[in-house]
Amino acid sequence: MQRRKFIKTSAVGNLGIITVPTILSGTGWKGANDRINVAVIGIRGMRQSHIQEYQKLKNVEVAALCDVDENLFADRVKKHFSDKDLREPKIYKDMRILFEDQSIDAVSVVTPNHWHSLAGIWAIQSGKHASIEKPCCHTIEEGRMLLKAAKKYGVVVQDGAEQRSNPSAQSAVQYMQDGKLGEVYLAKEICYKWRNSIGSYPDGYMKEDEKYSSTVDSNSWIGPFTKS
Repeated sequence: MQRRKFIKTSAVGNLGIITVPTILSGTGWKGANDRINVAVIGIRGMRQSHIQEYQKLKNVEVAALCDVDENLFADRVKKHFSDKDLREPKIYKDMRILFEDQSIDAVSVVTPNHWHSLAGIWAIQSGKHASIEKPCCHTIEEGRMLLKAAKKYGVVVQDGAEQRSNPSAQSAVQYMQDGKLGEVYLAKEICYKWRNSIGSYPDGYMKEDEKYSSTVDSNSWIGPFTKS
């Protein structure tokens, strides 16, 4: 499911209260019931593409940003909102506080992988639709818990594996299923994407645009998954 379809489906899932997502239109803002308010959780690097893609959708407002590194907010707000004459979003360092915001309809979970499942379940429990970046879970059981929560709370949940919606990928699968490759007895996949090393830095610091930042909430980044 693409983000555009996710938003449209989320709108339908809101029992008709929100019919189509809204963003800035003309010279003024439409009423709150005419738009989908989205929050993006995780705004470093490529995660900014979620902000940009939502802003392309009619009747959608990126109404909040959340990240454990407060040093990122000023640049992201200026780049994606102030410089575009868009209303500035609410800012959160703790996703749990964000989930308490009843004005937010849907979230994109673009955190590091180890947070995806739990952040998604928390979002669902707060009544928000959730688009969760891949991998949405690390185990089958985590995936089942996401599905169970989505059914219980009546919200839309999307796994960010969007390549499955790519027409070329779908046509390749169909070609194989139609028997045009003959009997397939072995399949191998290689996905090679070069990433430069982030280097080595002192504990508690991260690198952003060649500058050190000590503004990261390391406990929130690590999450409740480590043993003492």
